[in-house]
Amino acid sequence: MRPTWRHLVALAVLALVALDVALGSALSADDREAAEQFARDALRPVADVLARPAVLQECRADPAHLPPSPPRPDGRPSSYYHTCRGRLADADGAVVQIVGVNWFGMETESYVPHGLWARNWRAVLDQVALLGFNTIRLPFSNEALVEGRMPSGIDYELNPDLEGKTSLEVLDMLVDGAAERGLKVILDRHRPTPEGQSELWYTPAVSEERWIADWVKLAQRYRGHDTVIGVDLHNEPRGAATWGSGDLATDWRLAAERAGNAILEANPYLLVFVQGVERYGDDWYWWGGNLRGVRDAPIRLQVPGRLVYSPHLYGPSVYPQSWFQAADFPRNLPLVWNAHWGYVAREGLAPVVLGEFGARSAGDDADGKWQQTLMDYLHRYGIGWINWSLNPNSDDTGGLLGDDWQTVLGQKAQLYRAYAAAPPASGSAEGSEASGGRLVAKVRSSIVDEQSSTLGFVVQVVNDGPEPVKLRDLELRYWFTPELLGASTQQVEVDYAAVGTRNVQAEIEPAGPLILNWSKDLRPAQDERGLAYVKLTFTDAAGALQPYTAGGDILVRVHKSDWSPYRQSNDFSFKPDGELGDWDHVTLYRDGERVWGVEPESADGRRQPAADSGQPAAGGRDRWWMRASEPEGEE
Repeated sequence: MRPTWRHLVALAVLALVALDVALGSALSADDREAAEQFARDALRPVADVLARPAVLQECRADPAHLPPSPPRPDGRPSSYYHTCRGRLADADGAVVQIVGVNWFGMETESYVPHGLWARNWRAVLDQVALLGFNTIRLPFSNEALVEGRMPSGIDYELNPDLEGKTSLEVLDMLVDGAAERGLKVILDRHRPTPEGQSELWYTPAVSEERWIADWVKLAQRYRGHDTVIGVDLHNEPRGAATWGSGDLATDWRLAAERAGNAILEANPYLLVFVQGVERYGDDWYWWGGNLRGVRDAPIRLQVPGRLVYSPHLYGPSVYPQSWFQAADFPRNLPLVWNAHWGYVAREGLAPVVLGEFGARSAGDDADGKWQQTLMDYLHRYGIGWINWSLNPNSDDTGGLLGDDWQTVLGQKAQLYRAYAAAPPASGSAEGSEASGGRLVAKVRSSIVDEQSSTLGFVVQVVNDGPEPVKLRDLELRYWFTPELLGASTQQVEVDYAAVGTRNVQAEIEPAGPLILNWSKDLRPAQDERGLAYVKLTFTDAAGALQPYTAGGDILVRVHKSDWSPYRQSNDFSFKPDGELGDWDHVTLYRDGERVWGVEPESADGRRQPAADSGQPAAGGRDRWWMRASEPEGEE
């Protein structure tokens, strides 16, 4: 078998352990054993490492021995998870691996997940499932839970079913939508208020009593809805937060027990996710990431089989931790992880699910090497993970989606998909009500003068759906007013197309049947309303627009042979702001059916048909209008 980078890392780790022993064992016995185990796993064939039992017989029974949970909202029996031997298992004892993504925003002043100004919420959930994730972590603030709280940052034309809904009602719909797609949800108290995160679980604005009461309210609200599998009590305890100190004001371990037990009293079927702290003794680590104290002071919950530890960690570009500067980076990373949180899973003390991790790159730079090493480590030890984040507006890490909230950043997505697990549950019995997606036209006027000798625009087609779309099935129309042509002709040019200019066909067509009103001014070059349109179609070689992606730019230019001016301010499709964005005054058709945009109204106030009406132009001159001459003898 040809050696891979994993084998080289493993051999290097074994060499380091041997050198450590020779020099007097600076490593602890636990760290040395962990390093040796990591190396042994890396040297084994991957198939052997993955050959873990799919069903653990001893994990069939929930250790809490609870009565059956309440039925789901659709009346079907609910099925929650429990812990067993350091892993998560479902009601049948099958091992469950959480592989998820964070979709943040409800913790901000929007009070709903971000991006709903650009996307339909169902399409976002479709995309999450399509990317191979089985879980969504939804951060929120306590302020979002206030009764009657109305959200902002929603385009209600894209999300009409959210109009008039409170923040909590939107959350209900997201949970139901996740269920339809077989996705699970973890709720994360990310901030007390939208103003920012807090070191401790309480602040002057949000007391510990309110923190616990809000959690109990959510636990009761979703009791029986097994899509909500767990609660992440408080995001990234740090600063003054301690572990095992016994100080009621700062001991995060004791606070987590108080909140966790109150939640389980209201809903004993939930998993309770507990993060670490920043500092344990003299050891400083990531916010919420240090679980060294678990060995001596584990969390004690009244309902067994419900505890999941959930540390956070990030890459070199977020903060230059000392281990990123080491000469043996990234080979040194498994020892760092083992010491701070990996041992909890490796020794079977409790399941571990990384609640947050992320970086901008998954390539060959330091961030990429860190992520690649981390993903391999998590996979080998059966540790779940939730990436930060789906959102592109994460300053430190960027997101899985580009700034358009649409395009998937392929390098990251490919890395995570390689480690994706099977969906933990299927959708409803009736099947998913997942959105079939939509096609959108984005437009930018490249010439924004109200009067110009040239019309210029850039157009993109966006596939906001789960299936590829063949470009040859599409037609775009840009509506404009040719005005006076006289003896001149019009020319349309495709100056650039991401799919190749040869694969885009451009024509100018009258908007409807021609009515030739001969006069001294001569206006035969458009329909009865003075309208025409640029029609863009595609060849077979243009290929397909992949799911949840934006097609590249198509740059189009129109001018008259005599370069006489157009008055763009009269043009239906003119977008005067010069910014690329959704524009419903450009229409898009698929197999002849209009799927985006509105058409100009006809002279009698009716909309034009979505496809060719079948009516011939006057006198059969459907192309003759592009060059008009004055009849002999006409005054």
